[in-house]
Amino acid sequence: MYKDEKPIIGILCWEEGTAPRGLVQLESFKGNSTNPDSYDFPVIFSRVPGANIHTILEKPDIDVMKKMVTYGKKMIEEGVRAIVTSCGFNAIFQKELAKSLTVPVATSSLMQIPFVATTLSPSQTVTVITANKKLLTRDHFQNAGVPDSLNVSVLGMEECLEWNKIFTSPDENIDLDIIREEVVSTAINALEKDPSIGAFVLECTDLPPFSQGIRKMTGLPVFDFITMVRYLVAAIGYY
Repeated sequence: MYKDEKPIIGILCWEEGTAPRGLVQLESFKGNSTNPDSYDFPVIFSRVPGANIHTILEKPDIDVMKKMVTYGKKMIEEGVRAIVTSCGFNAIFQKELAKSLTVPVATSSLMQIPFVATTLSPSQTVTVITANKKLLTRDHFQNAGVPDSLNVSVLGMEECLEWNKIFTSPDENIDLDIIREEVVSTAINALEKDPSIGAFVLECTDLPPFSQGIRKMTGLPVFDFITMVRYLVAAIGYY
């Protein structure tokens, strides 16, 4: 697909072979950031040595960020017109990557929060669903351009038993049907507890395959990695 077209979006990904088994399974879903079928425009994937769950989520590594710059520059030389990353926790590196590269950079769907909040009433909440709430810090939001003044709540998928196997049993398979149910149920339960929720933003780039299910069951808009990339692609003139 798109073999005769030069990639316009470069995607910085984790190092090959380092993702937990569950995340590898999730890559089979269209909508996942590392599934080529997720895109109706030409992209190129670049695996960054050393990028993994430990150096991105658990303890952000500046040396890995520098490698991202190096690989990003290589993709720019190949003609890409914007760069994104395959993990929303790379928001921690947003400012440095944007400063170091010469094309637009969007590291995380969290960057959509100010726009989403502006579309809502001040009394409504933007609710983020993240892969792991415990690891998502104020620094991630600030580097993604999200001010403290916005009405944002955060839900962590690590509270779900099957999803949490990604972290507690990284070498084991997960049940994808249960994962789908957990993701959608997380949103439904949140809305039942807090009717002020006006929209969901999915931090994790493994969650977009479930966005439509959340929209259908809650009736609310859902913003994710795919909505962000499509917006970026439209802005640079592909569509």
